[in-house]
Amino acid sequence: MGDNKRKRGRKPKNPSPETLETTTTAAITTIAAEPSPSNNDDDFSIGNVELIDNNTASSQLVRSRGRGRPKKLPTVPDKNPAGRRVTRGVDSNGAVPTVPVEVGGAITMDADPIWESVSARVMPSMDSVVKVFCVHTEPNFSLPWQRKRQYSSSSSGFVISGKRVLTNAHSVEHYTQVKLKKRGSDTKYLATVLAIGTECDIAMLTVDDDEFWQGMSPVEFGELPTLQDAVTVVGYPIGGDTISVTSGVVSRIEILSYVHGSTELLGLQIDAAINSGNSGGPAFNGKGNCVGIAFQSLKHEDVENIGYVIPTPVIMHFIKDYEKNGGYTDVILSFDGIDIANDGTVPFRHGERIGFSYLISQKYTGDDAAIKVLRNSNVLKFNIKLDGHRRLIPAHSKGKPPSYYIIAGFVFSTVSVPYLRSEYGKDYEYEAPVKILDKLLYAMPQSPDEQLVVISQVLVADINIGYEEIVNTQVVGFNGKPVKNLKSLAAMVESCDDEYLKFDLDYEQIVVLRTKTAKAATLDILATHCIPSAMSEDLKS
Repeated sequence: MGDNKRKRGRKPKNPSPETLETTTTAAITTIAAEPSPSNNDDDFSIGNVELIDNNTASSQLVRSRGRGRPKKLPTVPDKNPAGRRVTRGVDSNGAVPTVPVEVGGAITMDADPIWESVSARVMPSMDSVVKVFCVHTEPNFSLPWQRKRQYSSSSSGFVISGKRVLTNAHSVEHYTQVKLKKRGSDTKYLATVLAIGTECDIAMLTVDDDEFWQGMSPVEFGELPTLQDAVTVVGYPIGGDTISVTSGVVSRIEILSYVHGSTELLGLQIDAAINSGNSGGPAFNGKGNCVGIAFQSLKHEDVENIGYVIPTPVIMHFIKDYEKNGGYTDVILSFDGIDIANDGTVPFRHGERIGFSYLISQKYTGDDAAIKVLRNSNVLKFNIKLDGHRRLIPAHSKGKPPSYYIIAGFVFSTVSVPYLRSEYGKDYEYEAPVKILDKLLYAMPQSPDEQLVVISQVLVADINIGYEEIVNTQVVGFNGKPVKNLKSLAAMVESCDDEYLKFDLDYEQIVVLRTKTAKAATLDILATHCIPSAMSEDLKS
C-alpha cells in the first residue's frame, strides 16, 4: 500500500492508464476563430524559464545566484577562431543548445544558425498566408422558414497557383460574404468561393481584384512528412492581429476522424499549438514547402498541444478533383484491388500500416476499380465503375437551406446530421430517438431521391389538439401510400381530395385530419407565427 500511496499536492501530469481511456470521449473540435478575442492569456514569468545546455562549463554560468554583486565569471577559452563555423549537437529532446556569452556582466544568447536557416526558408512563404474574414448566416432547422442571426469569424488561408486561395471548409460554411487581407495590408478584398469540400474540410477561393495578387507568390507543396519531422504552422490565431508562427514535430500519421466532414481520411497529428483562427493556415516543413493545412485540435483536460493537419495527399486530391470536374465530388468507397488485412489495414510505407479507408480518398467519381470479394466461401473479382456514396441521413446540407412543409400546424422536415445537431446538440448520437439513430448508422437509400421525413414539431392550434407532443417522429405513409421524400408528401397532401388526411407515423402512431378544415386552418396558423409560406422554395418547383 505504501507504493500506491501518493503524496498530497498537485496531480501527476502524466495520465494513468485509466485516464487514457477518457480520450475516447475527448472533444476533437474544429478551430474557427471566435467572434471576439479573449484576454485569458497566461502571464509569462521569467522565473519559469530555465536554460539548459550540454556544455558543463557554460552551464555553470546560468545557475541562480544569491543576493549581492555577481561573482566574476571565469574566462572561457575561445574555441572558435575567426572564420571557422561551429557545428553543434542536439540534446536529448532534439533541441539545439545555445551558448551563453557574457557581455558587460550580462549573459546573452547567440543566434542559432540552424533555426535561422529554417526561418529563412519559411519567411518568404509567410507572405502568401492571408487572413480570411467571413460573415456566416446559418439555417435554422427548428424554424426552417428563417435563418439564424448572422455572425462573423476570422481564420487563415494561403495562396496556391492559378490565383487561388485554400482555407478550411468550416471557415466559410454558410457564408454570406468572404473577404481576404494580405499580410501587412489594411485592405480587405472581396473573395469568391470556387469550391467547398465538406468531407475533406477544404475550400478554394479566388479574388477578382488584380491588386490583391500583386507581390503574392504561391506556396509550393512538399511530400508527406515522416514521424518527428519538424513542421511550422503559420496563421492568424486568436490573441492578436499579426501573423503567428508555432513550431513542432509530426507525432502521428494515421486515418483521422474529420469532425466537420464526418469522414475518416489521412491526417497528421502534431505537437505545435493550434488555436482558434489557425484554421486554414499552412503547415511548412524545414524546406519552406507546405505539407498540410491546420484544421482541428484535441480539447481535453488531460492533453495539451495536440493539433491536426490535413496532409498534402488529401489537398492534392481536392485540387485535382476541382480541376478535373469543375467542382468537388464526393469521396468513393472502394477496395481498389488491394488486399486488406483482418484488422482493416493496408500497407502504407516501410514498417507502417494504415486504415483501408486511405484507399477511399484516392478515388474519384467515375473511376474504374478492381475489387475482390469473399462470397459463399468463394473469392470473386469484379471490375466496376465507381459512383458517389449516399446515406439515407446525409452528413451535410451542402449549404442549402432546410426544406419544410406545413399543414394544420404540423411541420414536416427531413433529417440530416446538421438537423440532429441543431435539435439535440453535439451529443445528438446519444440524445436523438433510437430509431433515427439506427437509420443514421445503418440505413441506405433505396432510391436516389429517398429522404427520411419527420414531423419536427406541432404549432399548437385548435385543429391539432391531442397531437402537440409529437416531435421528430418519422412519417412512413400518407393515405395508404409510402412516403419517399418530402416533395412527394407535399404534392400528395396539396392534391388530396379525400375527406381525411391520414398520416402513418413511426411507433404505430396515426394522425387523422379533416382535409378542408386542415387546409383552411393552415393560413391562420401561418399568420399567427409570421411564416411567409407553407412550404420551402425547393418544394414549389
